[in-house]
Amino acid sequence: MKPGDKVICINALIDADKKEEISRDFEIWVTKDKEYTIREILDNNGIVTGVLLEEIYNLPKFFKLINRYQEPAFAIWRFRKLNYATAAAAEEHEEELVEVGVEPKKESEPLKQS
Repeated sequence: MKPGDKVICINALIDADKKEEISRDFEIWVTKDKEYTIREILDNNGIVTGVLLEEIYNLPKFFKLINRYQEPAFAIWRFRKLNYATAAAAEEHEEELVEVGVEPKKESEPLKQS
């Protein structure tokens, strides 16, 4: 996955023991089966790869585990990349098809009778 990719949330569940922490860190949470666009991918010091989404912005917080302020990121495993083309790619593909073209069929002449 990379910034700009369209993804779908496949897991929005919050473990009961993490509910308090999540509600403290995130003002807005993801919704299962909803499509999102990756804004940024964060390595988080190799602890867990996280993603920021175009459709959701949360206020930055200080995270002791990574020792810095940042916008809370959603674990990348919560998403699956969608494989359909973007509008620009679809237009590009359509142009290619038009340019390739197929020679029109020639109409056959009627048979001459003797």
